[in-house]
Amino acid sequence: MVVAVVVTFNREHLVGECLDALAAQTRRPDAVVVVDNASTDASGRIADAHPIAADVLHLHRNVGGAGGFAAGMARALEQHGADWIWLMDDDTIARPGALRALLEAEAAAPARLSLLSSRAVWSDGRDHPMNTPRTKVGASRRERADAAAIGARPIRTASYVSAFLRAEDVLRLGLPHADYFIWSDDFEHTGRLLRRGRGVHVAASVVEHRTALFGDAQSSPGPRFYYDVRNRLWALMRTASFSPLERLLYGGSTLRGWLRLLRRHPAELGPLGGRGLRDALARGPRPSASVLAPEDAEAAAAIARIERRAGRR
Repeated sequence: MVVAVVVTFNREHLVGECLDALAAQTRRPDAVVVVDNASTDASGRIADAHPIAADVLHLHRNVGGAGGFAAGMARALEQHGADWIWLMDDDTIARPGALRALLEAEAAAPARLSLLSSRAVWSDGRDHPMNTPRTKVGASRRERADAAAIGARPIRTASYVSAFLRAEDVLRLGLPHADYFIWSDDFEHTGRLLRRGRGVHVAASVVEHRTALFGDAQSSPGPRFYYDVRNRLWALMRTASFSPLERLLYGGSTLRGWLRLLRRHPAELGPLGGRGLRDALARGPRPSASVLAPEDAEAAAAIARIERRAGRR
């Protein structure tokens, strides 16, 4: 049972195309869950009316991509009995063979896989720098050979722009932290799944990520720089998703990126980064169920059940 989970917020011009692409898959998902993050435009109504007959979860408050994916995964697991969960944003347009390529790679893999990711391209066909999965540093010769045998490469983290997760592992290790709101929720969660599991990047599975601009997440962060700093520090300092060496490697590369941004935009980004640092040091993320309660009590209860099953708060 493959359940696609799409999170949408005020993307009435794209969410219909995202669902059209799912309907046009050569191997269609068995069910589709759409999480409408309290959109103020027609996004939710478009999802309700789409012929794919999605299970649309209308939240009463925008809890960001992190909260939306936590709620959507819980719905896929509890209401639809998912074996695999295919995650994507509402501006992800999957090519017709995207899901089939993921399933074929998983079936042919010599070893058990926890996660597979797709190749994300921009509207002009270039690989999208925002969604390039990290190759696993220190992957064994066997891991590299097993991945190469299915036309893939071993990865350590992945973007939620077409991430294919084994439901069994999500049940065992838990959902993303809803309190991240945006940015690094997928970094931490996929890092958690792949700390001891295997993941691969499948180049034959292609999706188009229709962002307005071509660039990575740090090209023009603006106010979101606060979340970039707070959440990345949360992921590296307050979770067991990464080894001590990985924390040093990822922390160092992140710090270099932040310093480049701060040199270019000190007045705009300095206060945001300072606030993100302060909040990351002051506390960790709240339990995900409490982020959605009380406005969305049903979704919060489903999240709480999954997290308890995984031994998390």
